[in-house]
Amino acid sequence: MNGKWFSRFSSYLSTMTGRPTTFVVAVGLVVAWGLTGPLFHFSDTWQLVINTSTTIVTFLMVFLIQNTQNRDTAAMQIKLDELIRAMEGAHNALLDLEELDEKDLRRFRKQYEKLAEAARSALSEGGTDTDSPFIDNRNTDEHKDRDERRDKEDRDRKPGAPPPRR
Repeated sequence: MNGKWFSRFSSYLSTMTGRPTTFVVAVGLVVAWGLTGPLFHFSDTWQLVINTSTTIVTFLMVFLIQNTQNRDTAAMQIKLDELIRAMEGAHNALLDLEELDEKDLRRFRKQYEKLAEAARSALSEGGTDTDSPFIDNRNTDEHKDRDERRDKEDRDRKPGAPPPRR
Protein backbone atom coordinates (compact mmCIF):
# COMPACT_ATOMS: atom_id res chain seq x y z
CA MET A 1 0.00 0.00 0.00
CA ASN A 2 1.40 3.37 -1.01
CA GLY A 3 1.61 5.63 2.04
CA LYS A 4 2.40 8.77 0.05
CA TRP A 5 -1.26 9.81 -0.06
CA PHE A 6 -1.48 9.40 3.71
CA SER A 7 1.64 11.53 4.22
CA ARG A 8 0.21 14.30 2.05
CA PHE A 9 -3.19 14.00 3.71
CA SER A 10 -1.78 14.09 7.24
CA SER A 11 0.48 17.04 6.44
CA TYR A 12 -2.42 18.97 4.95
CA LEU A 13 -4.77 18.12 7.80
CA SER A 14 -2.15 18.96 10.45
CA THR A 15 -1.57 22.31 8.78
CA MET A 16 -5.27 23.07 8.50
CA THR A 17 -6.11 22.10 12.09
CA GLY A 18 -3.41 24.40 13.38
CA ARG A 19 -4.94 27.50 11.83
CA PRO A 20 -6.91 30.11 13.77
CA THR A 21 -9.92 29.65 11.49
CA THR A 22 -10.15 25.98 12.46
CA PHE A 23 -10.07 26.94 16.13
CA VAL A 24 -12.87 29.46 15.61
CA VAL A 25 -14.94 26.81 13.81
CA ALA A 26 -14.37 24.35 16.67
CA VAL A 27 -15.41 26.95 19.26
CA GLY A 28 -18.48 27.75 17.13
CA LEU A 29 -19.48 24.08 17.05
CA VAL A 30 -19.14 23.80 20.83
CA VAL A 31 -21.18 26.98 21.35
CA ALA A 32 -23.85 25.75 18.91
CA TRP A 33 -23.96 22.43 20.76
CA GLY A 34 -24.31 24.27 24.08
CA LEU A 35 -27.10 26.48 22.75
CA THR A 36 -29.07 23.43 21.59
CA GLY A 37 -29.09 22.03 25.12
CA PRO A 38 -32.46 23.53 26.11
CA LEU A 39 -33.95 22.34 22.82
CA PHE A 40 -33.00 18.73 23.66
CA HIS A 41 -33.65 19.18 27.40
CA PHE A 42 -29.97 18.54 28.14
CA SER A 43 -30.61 14.83 27.56
CA ASP A 44 -28.08 12.03 27.72
CA THR A 45 -28.17 11.76 23.94
CA TRP A 46 -27.38 15.46 23.62
CA GLN A 47 -24.32 15.00 25.90
CA LEU A 48 -23.32 11.82 24.10
CA VAL A 49 -23.11 13.70 20.79
CA ILE A 50 -20.33 16.01 21.99
CA ASN A 51 -18.52 13.30 23.94
CA THR A 52 -18.48 10.87 21.03
CA SER A 53 -17.58 13.53 18.48
CA THR A 54 -14.63 14.90 20.45
CA THR A 55 -13.37 11.41 21.28
CA ILE A 56 -13.37 10.32 17.64
CA VAL A 57 -11.71 13.53 16.42
CA THR A 58 -9.05 13.35 19.14
CA PHE A 59 -8.35 9.67 18.45
CA LEU A 60 -7.87 10.26 14.71
CA MET A 61 -5.84 13.45 15.17
CA VAL A 62 -3.30 11.65 17.35
CA PHE A 63 -2.31 9.44 14.43
CA LEU A 64 -2.30 12.23 11.87
CA ILE A 65 -0.18 14.53 14.01
CA GLN A 66 2.20 11.71 14.97
CA ASN A 67 2.73 10.87 11.31
CA THR A 68 3.58 14.48 10.55
CA GLN A 69 5.92 14.73 13.54
CA ASN A 70 7.72 11.51 12.60
CA ARG A 71 8.43 12.81 9.11
CA ASP A 72 9.48 16.25 10.37
CA THR A 73 11.82 14.68 12.92
CA ALA A 74 13.35 12.36 10.33
CA ALA A 75 13.91 15.28 7.95
CA MET A 76 15.50 17.33 10.72
CA GLN A 77 17.82 14.45 11.65
CA ILE A 78 18.92 14.11 8.04
CA LYS A 79 19.65 17.84 7.86
CA LEU A 80 21.64 17.70 11.10
CA ASP A 81 23.55 14.67 9.83
CA GLU A 82 24.42 16.59 6.66
CA LEU A 83 25.67 19.55 8.69
CA ILE A 84 27.86 17.26 10.78
CA ARG A 85 29.16 15.50 7.68
CA ALA A 86 29.92 18.74 5.87
CA MET A 87 31.68 20.53 8.75
CA GLU A 88 35.42 20.18 8.79
CA GLY A 89 36.54 18.93 12.18
CA ALA A 90 33.08 17.62 13.08
CA HIS A 91 32.85 14.11 14.45
CA ASN A 92 31.24 11.82 11.90
CA ALA A 93 30.60 9.32 14.69
CA LEU A 94 27.71 11.61 15.63
CA LEU A 95 25.95 10.88 12.36
CA ASP A 96 22.81 8.82 12.86
CA LEU A 97 23.16 9.21 16.62
CA GLU A 98 19.41 8.83 17.16
CA GLU A 99 19.73 5.16 16.19
CA LEU A 100 22.01 4.30 19.12
CA ASP A 101 20.75 2.61 22.24
CA GLU A 102 20.46 4.46 25.54
CA LYS A 103 23.79 3.14 26.86
CA ASP A 104 25.74 4.52 23.89
CA LEU A 105 23.85 7.83 24.05
CA ARG A 106 24.77 8.18 27.75
CA ARG A 107 28.42 7.59 26.85
CA PHE A 108 28.36 10.35 24.22
CA ARG A 109 26.43 12.65 26.56
CA LYS A 110 29.02 12.12 29.29
CA GLN A 111 31.85 13.03 26.90
CA TYR A 112 30.08 16.21 25.84
CA GLU A 113 29.30 17.13 29.43
CA LYS A 114 33.04 16.90 30.16
CA LEU A 115 33.76 19.08 27.13
CA ALA A 116 31.20 21.65 28.26
CA GLU A 117 32.66 21.72 31.76
CA ALA A 118 36.18 22.20 30.38
CA ALA A 119 34.97 24.94 28.02
CA ARG A 120 33.21 26.82 30.84
CA SER A 121 36.31 26.52 32.97
CA ALA A 122 38.50 27.80 30.12
CA LEU A 123 36.13 30.72 29.53
CA SER A 124 36.11 31.69 33.19
CA GLU A 125 39.92 31.75 33.09
CA GLY A 126 39.98 33.97 30.01
CA GLY A 127 40.47 31.22 27.41
CA THR A 128 38.37 30.18 24.47
CA ASP A 129 35.93 27.38 24.00
CA THR A 130 36.27 26.75 20.28
CA ASP A 131 38.04 23.64 19.07
CA SER A 132 37.32 20.18 17.78
CA PRO A 133 38.35 17.82 20.57
CA PHE A 134 38.81 14.10 20.27
CA ILE A 135 35.70 12.14 21.19
CA ASP A 136 36.24 8.47 21.93
CA ASN A 137 32.98 6.64 21.45
CA ARG A 138 34.35 3.38 22.81
CA ASN A 139 34.08 2.60 26.48
CA THR A 140 36.48 -0.28 26.98
CA ASP A 141 38.95 -0.90 29.78
CA GLU A 142 41.92 -0.71 27.41
CA HIS A 143 41.00 2.91 26.62
CA LYS A 144 40.18 3.91 30.19
CA ASP A 145 43.79 4.70 31.17
CA ARG A 146 44.32 6.74 28.02
CA ASP A 147 41.07 8.66 28.64
CA GLU A 148 42.07 9.44 32.22
CA ARG A 149 45.52 10.59 31.07
CA ARG A 150 43.96 12.84 28.42
CA ASP A 151 41.48 14.24 30.93
CA LYS A 152 44.38 15.10 33.24
CA GLU A 153 46.29 16.71 30.35
CA ASP A 154 43.24 18.76 29.47
CA ARG A 155 42.82 19.91 33.07
CA ASP A 156 46.53 20.78 33.39
CA ARG A 157 46.64 22.70 30.11
CA LYS A 158 47.04 26.47 30.45
CA PRO A 159 43.87 28.50 29.85
CA GLY A 160 43.53 29.52 26.23
CA ALA A 161 46.24 27.13 25.08
CA PRO A 162 45.35 25.09 22.03
CA PRO A 163 44.42 21.48 22.69
CA PRO A 164 47.13 18.90 22.04
CA ARG A 165 47.00 17.14 18.67
CA ARG A 166 45.96 13.54 19.15
